[in-house]
Amino acid sequence: MTGKFEALSVETLPKRLGENAALSERIGKDSSRWTVREVGDGNLNLVFIVEGDKGAAVVKQALPYVRLVGDSWPLPLKRSFFEYHALTRQERRAPGSVPAIYHFDEDQALIVMEYLSSHVILRRALIDGRELPNIARDIGLFMARTLFRGSDLSMVTKERKADLALFADNVELCDITENLVFSDPYFGAKMNRHTSPQLDGLVAELRADRDLKVEAQRLKHLFAANAETLLHGDLHSGSIMVTDTETRMIDPEFAFYGPIAFDVGMLLANFWMAFFSQRGHEEKGSRDSMRAYLLNVTAETWAIFRAEFSQLWRTERTGMLYHRSLFEDQGDRLAAEQALDHVLSGIWTDLLGFAGIEVHRRILGLAHNADFETIADENLRARCEAKALRFGRHIAVNRRQIHSIDEVNNLAALIEQESRI
Repeated sequence: MTGKFEALSVETLPKRLGENAALSERIGKDSSRWTVREVGDGNLNLVFIVEGDKGAAVVKQALPYVRLVGDSWPLPLKRSFFEYHALTRQERRAPGSVPAIYHFDEDQALIVMEYLSSHVILRRALIDGRELPNIARDIGLFMARTLFRGSDLSMVTKERKADLALFADNVELCDITENLVFSDPYFGAKMNRHTSPQLDGLVAELRADRDLKVEAQRLKHLFAANAETLLHGDLHSGSIMVTDTETRMIDPEFAFYGPIAFDVGMLLANFWMAFFSQRGHEEKGSRDSMRAYLLNVTAETWAIFRAEFSQLWRTERTGMLYHRSLFEDQGDRLAAEQALDHVLSGIWTDLLGFAGIEVHRRILGLAHNADFETIADENLRARCEAKALRFGRHIAVNRRQIHSIDEVNNLAALIEQESRI
């Protein structure tokens, strides 16, 4: 299927993709027997599950606008190109961590990929109170491997710079992040919203907070200027699919070269938001166990990331940064470890800032998440969101004075016990 772009529908997909060998070989050649469901619930794209006599696959197609808003906000189809190239690199750098790709059609901005039939969205699982045993390990390894192996710590310089040039063209999606994440939540932007008038006072306080606004812009500066590695770019609990034994990362259409700490901070922020939302999901009983689980997950994810990043530093540091000729080749392994400590310390400090800003944008900006949005009681939802907002402010502004994940989790636990809005 080539030619002028045309959005797929449930009705037209079998006819238009019936001759696609990558799809028909996996689900059955008789397209008249295919069943198609449109399941996209994200902000940007069409997503179809296509089932046939032999099996099933997913067809994902970009739209020329932001689906959440409509055609008044145009968006280029080339984001599908960046998603495809990000997925192929993530699979090489962290095998088995993303869905298998069967076909890519650049003209039609669509990707045919593996259907993860037994998986659910991680955010949905956490709302349901599922204590999944492997997510910290799987996500920590994915982040360490993709972020290290996509950087000048590992890559051949020529290849890395060519890759940087390729992903530098993902301008429009970077612009979404630069504005919706780092700027819009801190003033009365047109598309902002918060779900309860009970938050009005706190929102006004945050938008008048000089230290917070300066820190948000320092983080935006870091995001825009520090092209360390190829990022997923939108790594949150809605872009991860899970079973009790398996974890897959999806939807890297925001991929670009940016600071290592960005993916890590955004991901951990989503665990902390899930933690603060649990009080709103106690219809069937206490969520004390789930709260403890979520704090443990943040600690374990960071520990796994640190351990794997450190192992890759010691065994795969073949790029032009911190070259072994200056350290190990001179018998000075301790100097290499000192340099590693500096790098990890910088990632830690910056991830806290990115995490705090992510919490704010998910409550004050355009794109909210279901952790809070599915809390039916408006008063209860406001209390949960207020706690998360205060937490986000603290870790963003005071990130240089926070030295361990335990400090952060202890702060979260203290704030969660408060009763004030």
